[in-house]
Amino acid sequence: MRVLERYHPRIRPEDQKELISVIVTACNVADYIEKSVRSVCAQTYRNLEILVVDDGSTDATGRICDGLAGEDARIRVIHKKNGGVADARNEGMRAVRGSYIGFVDGDDWIDPDMYEQMLGTMREQKADAAICRYRQVHSTGTLDESQDRVIVFEGQEALQHYVWETRDFVIQNATWNKLYKKEMLEGLLFPTGRLYEDILFTTKALSRVECCVYLDTALYNYIIDREGSIMNAWINERTFTDHIPAYREKTAFLRSIGREDLAKVHDYFTCKRLLLFYHQVEGSNLPDRDRYLAKLVQILRDGREAYTAACTCPQADARDGKWLKLFFQSPARYSRRVRIEERVVIPCKVKIKRLLRR
Repeated sequence: MRVLERYHPRIRPEDQKELISVIVTACNVADYIEKSVRSVCAQTYRNLEILVVDDGSTDATGRICDGLAGEDARIRVIHKKNGGVADARNEGMRAVRGSYIGFVDGDDWIDPDMYEQMLGTMREQKADAAICRYRQVHSTGTLDESQDRVIVFEGQEALQHYVWETRDFVIQNATWNKLYKKEMLEGLLFPTGRLYEDILFTTKALSRVECCVYLDTALYNYIIDREGSIMNAWINERTFTDHIPAYREKTAFLRSIGREDLAKVHDYFTCKRLLLFYHQVEGSNLPDRDRYLAKLVQILRDGREAYTAACTCPQADARDGKWLKLFFQSPARYSRRVRIEERVVIPCKVKIKRLLRR
């Protein structure tokens, strides 16, 4: 791993010869799609193919996309029956002509130099993929934790930090903050009909790259709290049919490529999330609260051996192993202890730290 400070390669217009295919997925985002597509059109890297996939929108999204295509010859609009974001991305991938592939969600937008910086860095560092940091856009403000540097990952270092969930590198499951050489995605599609489709896709894609660059500069603008967004949905049935199964598939894939170490780390983070889900549901008034709690208890008990072992991996916090042990002894006692921790212990620790700083 190498660190390059304040590194911003540029590509002169006459050198912009490689075609980048940008797949923009859109479904009922009439209030956002124009800003999203125009941000792609405004890229300083001009040699783009912009594939806007209208996934069966029932509002004005499709009409707006067609109007934008009439203004810019680089835009191709694909209208299709609604099949979900995974199906829409697959439709776009089947139609690409470029040497590089990027993704943008139709309710977000990107900075003007996003693809120039990503491709420029990939070229100079001979990388197979690029990842950039992103801004979190809330209704109350914007969070940008950029550090103005580039990290060059060799071999499977990017995959490793992705699984480790390293806080310094915002790699994550999302496809939209990444640019891949087309051959890295050969034969790779998103699982259709499911949410959280990017978990396994990103894991497989990152396992293929031999060199990956991470641009620690926010170039993508991600709307956090759009009303109706899938990412803002509360725990529901899809948590059990799509989300948790995607975690299992990710672990299985890591084992299939000989990365038992990473599979164990991922099991650790999965265990933490399952315990968090339990705590959130336990304190909720969801109509299916008791059924969801029973499901989570069963999932954790079914994976008891793997999750217990995972809590001993080098990346694990020893306290999580104790929390898991308490959960297996009594989920009710676990919930009570967590509530005490949140309401009493943590506030006291924060207060003590503030006093010590004075």
